[in-house]
Amino acid sequence: MIVYAIPIISQLETVMRHVLNWFHSNLGLTWAWSIVATTVVVRMLLVPLTIRQIHSMQNLQKHAPQMKEIQKKYKHDRQKQNEELMKFYRENKINPAASCLPMLLQLPVFIALYYTLRHFKFAKGDDLSFLHFIPSIAAHTTTHWGGYVLLFVYVASQMASSFFMMTTTDKTQRTLFMIMPLVFVFIIARFPAGLVLYWVTTNLWTVGQGLITRRLVGKTPAPAVERRSSRTPPKDDGSSGNGAERESPQPKPAPSASQQPRQVRRKKKRTSRR
Repeated sequence: MIVYAIPIISQLETVMRHVLNWFHSNLGLTWAWSIVATTVVVRMLLVPLTIRQIHSMQNLQKHAPQMKEIQKKYKHDRQKQNEELMKFYRENKINPAASCLPMLLQLPVFIALYYTLRHFKFAKGDDLSFLHFIPSIAAHTTTHWGGYVLLFVYVASQMASSFFMMTTTDKTQRTLFMIMPLVFVFIIARFPAGLVLYWVTTNLWTVGQGLITRRLVGKTPAPAVERRSSRTPPKDDGSSGNGAERESPQPKPAPSASQQPRQVRRKKKRTSRR
């Protein structure tokens, strides 16, 4: 497995070098801005998948109450629960994996950029700085105070992008998504500053994309789930048990003269004559 993985990584690294070199040589961008331009191009290519991701998220939010009912109904039988959920996905044309595709397709770009910054031999006199507060995008992020500023922007942008891309309403999962950037920042700090710059750029793109999407596409209201109790009358579906339609109740006939209640006449009191 490792024997086949190394040539693939080498090919990805070669492609990334050519892309960065094209932005640097033909457009005259610095190496840092070449990374930003590459990130923008990658995100533009992923726009069709991102649109599918947004529709998938809206579909999941729309059918969230029904899925919770299925999970509650089969909570003691995991296999049956998974079968019913998959059946529900097929019937409503829901693809849960659609929300992960853009992130998975960015993984090869992330790996290629990581090895490119590690092995790329920059020429003497090349400008490796970014906005005059990061001296070198090839050095570790924490080698300069500007790297800490970049890490702070990374955490803030990652939290904001997670907020816009979250599809769950569970408080535990929402809290986990918001805490994850604080955990990963200790790992990201050991990476080259150019790699963190790539993540910051893609996070800011996600935030802008989320703001535009929320303005253009309104929130999909979740279907109301009727709460029934012992006092709730049964629904009238217009048919009886044998399939015949229920007849509307007819007014009762007026009682006949013989059935009318008898009127009791009061006797007049006789007055005595004087």
